[in-house]
Order: sequence, then structure tokens, then C-alpha cells
Amino acid sequence: MSDVIVRIESFLGRVLLATMVGLVFIAGVMRWFGYPLVWSMDVAQLLFVWAAFLGADMAMRKKGLIAVDLFVRWVPARRRVFVDIATGLTILVFLLALAKLGYDLVMLNREREFGDSGISYALVTAAVPIGCLLLSVTLIEQIWAAVRSIGGRPELVFSTVREEDADASLGEGL
Repeated sequence: MSDVIVRIESFLGRVLLATMVGLVFIAGVMRWFGYPLVWSMDVAQLLFVWAAFLGADMAMRKKGLIAVDLFVRWVPARRRVFVDIATGLTILVFLLALAKLGYDLVMLNREREFGDSGISYALVTAAVPIGCLLLSVTLIEQIWAAVRSIGGRPELVFSTVREEDADASLGEGL
């Protein structure tokens, strides 16, 4: 199932980005000709919100999110995996709480219109719970891989830095 999610996210991310660029370009050209598309910026913002959450999940799958490893880089990888699991579980709780609150926000915004577009604002806010659930699925997969790796070669949840690379970077200074 994870493979299917990855393909869908990748396809949707590309479509959203291309649509945003095209929409903003067309809106600029139409405004130059004196026929502004008032709704186009609202739709571009809606697409941007969705693209941001999809992009965050894609980055998390590739372990490409920013990580602050100032203190844990000195912990050996075999022990660091426990720190990563604990951190991952904390973030998972936060994401699930945010998904629940995001759902509540969607329900509150069903009747509200998004700018001049006539689109329900719930469509914009729906990116929060859905994006958080996608991030949660990715995080659960990474935590599970880290748990399974205990006793073998550590599979770190947040870091792609190998232990030997971390040891080498310690000599370079901060």
C-alpha cells in the first residue's frame, strides 16, 4: 500500500505544482489584458496548501526533513535508535492530535467560502487532517522499521547519517 501512496503523492504533487504555476501565469497575462481572474489566486493558494502537505510527506519518506542533531550525533547509532523512536512517537501523537483538530476545523468551515472563488473553505482546511494522517502513516512505517532494526544494523527514523559519517563530522567542528 505504501508504494501506491508514494506514486499517488508524486503524481498529485507534480499536477498541483504545474497547475499552480499555470494558473498564476494565466492570471498575470489576463490581468495585463485587463481581464483579471479574481478567483485564480484563491485556487492557487488552495493548491499550495495541499502541495505543502504532500511535499512534507514526500520529504519525510525520503528522510529529507530538517533535523537538529546537535546533541544526538554523539550518541552511537545503536542507542540513537531509541531516541529516534521516542521522538517519532512524540511527533506521532502531535500529528494525530492535529489531524483531529483539523477535522474539527473542516467541519466548522463547511459553509464558509474561500475568497472570491465560491469554493468551500473546508476544502482548504481538509489538507490539515489528511496531510497529518499521511505523515502519520509514513512516521509509523519509519518507527516500525527502527523497532525491527534493534539488535541489528540500526534503522534511524529521522537521520540518514550513518554512524561512521557522524564520527567523521565530529572532527570537523561545529
